[in-house]
Amino acid sequence: MTRGAEAPGRRDGEHVPVTPDWTCGSCGDEWPCATKRHHLLSEYQVDRASLSVYLGSCLAAATQDLRSVPVTALQDRFIGWVPRGPRTI
Repeated sequence: MTRGAEAPGRRDGEHVPVTPDWTCGSCGDEWPCATKRHHLLSEYQVDRASLSVYLGSCLAAATQDLRSVPVTALQDRFIGWVPRGPRTI
C-alpha cells in the first residue's frame, strides 16, 4: 500500500485518495473524482505543469496498488482529463 498521496492533517470533504483502492475518501468514487478534479483545476489554474507532475506521481503510486487495472485506463483516469493548453515554441 502506498501512503504518499494522503495529505497530513487533512480535513473532511477534501476528496483525498484512499489507498490502496484509490477511491475518494469523501464520495467513494474513483479518485480523482469530479469534485477533486474541479478543485485541482482551480488550485493549479496558472500552473498546469505542476498539476501534471502531481498527478503523475499519483499515477505512479496507483500503478503499484492497482496492478490489475490496465495502465492506459489509469493514465486516462489520472492525467487524461487535464486540459491541454496551446503549444508554444
